[in-house]
Amino acid sequence: MPRQILAIGGGENGRPGTNYETEPFDQEIIQMSGKADPSFLFVSLANPGADGNYDSYYQVMQTIYQGRFGLTHTDHLNQADIQNPKIAQRKIDAADIIYVGGGNTLKMMNALRRTGTDKLLDAAYRRGAVLCGVSAGAICWCAWGNSDSRSFTSGSSQLIRVRGLGYLPVLLCPHYDAEPLRQADLPRMMRTTYGMPAIALDNGAALEVLDEERFRILTSLPGAKARACYWKDGEFKLRTLPITSNFLPIRELLRRE
Repeated sequence: MPRQILAIGGGENGRPGTNYETEPFDQEIIQMSGKADPSFLFVSLANPGADGNYDSYYQVMQTIYQGRFGLTHTDHLNQADIQNPKIAQRKIDAADIIYVGGGNTLKMMNALRRTGTDKLLDAAYRRGAVLCGVSAGAICWCAWGNSDSRSFTSGSSQLIRVRGLGYLPVLLCPHYDAEPLRQADLPRMMRTTYGMPAIALDNGAALEVLDEERFRILTSLPGAKARACYWKDGEFKLRTLPITSNFLPIRELLRRE
């Protein structure tokens, strides 16, 4: 199986009172597994649901993957599970799809590293499990992310750079069109992020990468875009990435010109 990632910039997942905007991505995630009935694991370490209950976020995703698409095995990796390495390993090892939800990226990454769950995800990546997620769950697969983690703890609007697991050599910026503060902050953050571009994903845009060699941009909302962003010769540059059904060489994603 190839090593495969689908990182989603944002979009509503049909939780109560919202539209379902991520269906094309969910369909692609299932297709990427190569199985008619893949095992789905949802990781909600970053944020509870709207009612403050971590399990409610999983219930929304279960409604999609089991209720809408008919997967017979869905599971949930929660805060209690990662405190027990045997439980965490059993659940991660059994998963064909590992989907990480949005929320507090810094809190999640600290929890993954503190409990050794990051190493279990490394093994899942190497064996070809589909690694995917939205917002914080997209950042976590990348080298860095443009994160609003402070808003969860202190209410601060200051965006911070959070280190991810590093499978993709980019700084990921989600919600680029929907949150103007990210547009204003990204040039500042990229001044001290060397050797890689930022990939700025609108809500309704996703980055799919296979074997760290090929990529394509997918969209689920009209007008959604993805951009490569970087400093060169004293100028902050934004290059809109093509939306195509074909995969392109990864060098086209990473080039800085």
